[in-house]
Amino acid sequence: MRGSTRLRAAAAVVTTLSLVLTACGGGSGSGSSGEADPNGTFTVYGTEPQNTLIPTNTNELGGSKAVDPMFAELIGFKGDNAEPYNQVADSITTSDSKVYDIKLKHGWKFHDGTEVKAKNFVDAWNYGAYSPNGQINSTFFENIQGYSDVHPDDENAKPATDKMSGLVVKNDYEFQVTLTAPFSVFGTKIGYTAFAPLPDAFFKDPKAFAQHPIGNGPMKFVSRTPNADIKLTRFDGYQGQDKVKFKDLDIKIYASQETAYQDLLSNKLDFIETLPPSALAGNKYKADLKDNLVTGHLLGISTIAIPYYVPGYDNLDLRKAISLAIDRQQITKTVMNDTYVPADGYVSQGIPGYRPGVCQFCKFDPAQAKMFFQKSGFKGKLTIASNADGGRKEPLVAACNSINKTLGVECDFVPATDFGQWRSIVTGHKLTGMGRSDWSADYPSIENFLNPLYRTGASSNDAVYSNPAVDAKLKEADGTADKDAAVKLYQQAEDLVAQDLPSIPVWDEKGVAAKSKHAKTAGLDFRRRADLSSVEVTK
Repeated sequence: MRGSTRLRAAAAVVTTLSLVLTACGGGSGSGSSGEADPNGTFTVYGTEPQNTLIPTNTNELGGSKAVDPMFAELIGFKGDNAEPYNQVADSITTSDSKVYDIKLKHGWKFHDGTEVKAKNFVDAWNYGAYSPNGQINSTFFENIQGYSDVHPDDENAKPATDKMSGLVVKNDYEFQVTLTAPFSVFGTKIGYTAFAPLPDAFFKDPKAFAQHPIGNGPMKFVSRTPNADIKLTRFDGYQGQDKVKFKDLDIKIYASQETAYQDLLSNKLDFIETLPPSALAGNKYKADLKDNLVTGHLLGISTIAIPYYVPGYDNLDLRKAISLAIDRQQITKTVMNDTYVPADGYVSQGIPGYRPGVCQFCKFDPAQAKMFFQKSGFKGKLTIASNADGGRKEPLVAACNSINKTLGVECDFVPATDFGQWRSIVTGHKLTGMGRSDWSADYPSIENFLNPLYRTGASSNDAVYSNPAVDAKLKEADGTADKDAAVKLYQQAEDLVAQDLPSIPVWDEKGVAAKSKHAKTAGLDFRRRADLSSVEVTK
């Protein structure tokens, strides 16, 4: 028998990534020389979460800003360069990338004082996968043996059981995971939010838990006032290496990014991870912020999803025409003032396996765009919908204007009330036209940019796209134990997606954020959020 391979923080997965991010630099902003206050409050810009704050039902930025500090997974990721490390896990071993033995560190506590044990992971994963529970992140568990028994393909079918056969508790601090096939990314994937443990209190009363979540992360829940704020406070019993150096976190919900930015300039807000168009115009933000500018390297991509269920949009020639009609270079230069770069594929720059030019229809070519549009036979008006807050409106209006000018077809921006409402429209398959579909890496892998977005029935498949050839290639890649070989297969899947254009890649964000003078230090992590472990506030 071959000896087991220790996945000590799955470091091999991100060797290339770490080098790329180190070369890019960026990180903490500084500017205040005041004494650090370990009992201070740090306030951040937020948007209204889509759902209650439960890890298996949170996959958007508004909710993640609160959920991620409250929970710690088996694997953690360093905020500045996405390097994985063992967090709650003491060790993760496998000999075949199919059967994983996971041992936990002893003494790790939930915020209610109960100990984090193996069953807390197993029970949480089973809950997240069980289809009657309706969890948004359920498909993240599909690699585990027995997933089809708890989550049948037919949404009307009754599951055979509520527990996956591939999860076995060995003792209080050890459990075994058996996958349906070898999956080289699993040791990194389990660092994603959906794989957080849940305390016994959750299963005793899920409704009460939703009102007052109990996690095991560096921050614990205090209160949530809809459309106003979410308050967290430091958990002094936290064992992880990403402890915070301040006491209270106040996530302030804003309807307007412009208002948030003005609050930051007047030191009423401490951190905003993206800047409004008014600040970007003429590089005004550089004069506004000076030493309070924060930069980082983000692992994410912005696309425009074209839902297959909208009448007239299931038309490849129309998709090609729209993509070719968007002048990405002009929009990123003038509207975004070079804080974004044009996207030309479905994988973020900086992810191992990224290749330039994968999307051959992501260049601006008016003549070719007009040819495909005429060939499409499309009649009517085009629309692009999104939440209008967070600076999302202006570049999409510019995209619509570019489409209108190039193709001569009417194109309108359709705003949603807020981010929570926007995501409910998308996940409820209620779009009436195109829709913004941004993605930030949950973990640093090419797989994370494909399976959750383009596999049939995936949790974030906003276009409701389905291609059996893509599904088969992704399945082949998932089942390949050799990491390098798997990456090549994922690249082949990306090539197939690029041929279909279920969503149109538009731009990648460079990573430009801002802090107040009250924040002595603050970093921007790879997911476009404040790296809380880097934050110090002044007295």
